[in-house]
Amino acid sequence: MDRLDAIRLFVRLVECGSFSAVGREEGIGQPAVSKQIGALERHLGAQLVLRTSRQVVITEAGQTFYESAKQLVDDVDALESSVGARQQSPRGVVRINTAPAHGRLCITPLLPEFFRQYPEVAIELSVSERQVDLVGDGVDLAIRHGRLVDSSLTAKKLSETDFVLVASPEYLATKGAPQRLADLDRHSCIVFAKGRERYPWSLRTGRETVSYVPHGSLMTGDAEHVRAAVLCGLGIAQAPFWLLAAEIRSGEVQVLLPELQPARVPIHLVYPAGRRVPKRVRVLMDYLVATYERDEV
Repeated sequence: MDRLDAIRLFVRLVECGSFSAVGREEGIGQPAVSKQIGALERHLGAQLVLRTSRQVVITEAGQTFYESAKQLVDDVDALESSVGARQQSPRGVVRINTAPAHGRLCITPLLPEFFRQYPEVAIELSVSERQVDLVGDGVDLAIRHGRLVDSSLTAKKLSETDFVLVASPEYLATKGAPQRLADLDRHSCIVFAKGRERYPWSLRTGRETVSYVPHGSLMTGDAEHVRAAVLCGLGIAQAPFWLLAAEIRSGEVQVLLPELQPARVPIHLVYPAGRRVPKRVRVLMDYLVATYERDEV
């Protein structure tokens, strides 16, 4: 057994959740993956995974081992990338997490040029409205919007975005444009909500920031549906500028009550603190930061 290869396979097993998925990724059969993991368990004298017919369950010992094994694999990759051909040609998989709409509208369009520059780097893009546990979920980078509260993460600022009140010209032609905050009570609002909890809009009145609880016929917990609802003329929404940037610039969507617009919201790249960042991860970070600065994404 090549111990390092077995550790790499175990790390990918935790992150993929499937022996067959790891086998396909590595170009080997599922039995070969299982055999290597079994040999690693015998070497360690501990059971790392529970195998059932439907799923792979990581044991408590396996989870503890994974956290150190992930660091080891990253350190080895970083060492290899600092010498020889890898200095010029980083390779490997980078796992990055962001919100679904942000991934589709802001990240995916940037990838063709990145892959032209770094053809041996692959990206595993996961999307979720929830904040993932980077270490527990095996994520290298995540994009976070708003104030950061997790001190276990290191952050690099990508940009800032405005949160704007928007509606389509078709909606405004029927309902009229609000002229002041109180006018919003007479309009149909597109409400971002989780379950029955409506997320209030943050609005600035003079030097104060106030919370306004919107009401309307449509509630959704997905930013893509907020975007679609605005474009369909269903009402007024508060949304990050990037969600409807092209439509705002073309006039397909109009910004309302700009005097009520709150302070800009920061967007950060975050990664686990205290870890050496592999070259494949570093080049993606640098590329995204430079592209955001250049294009004001």
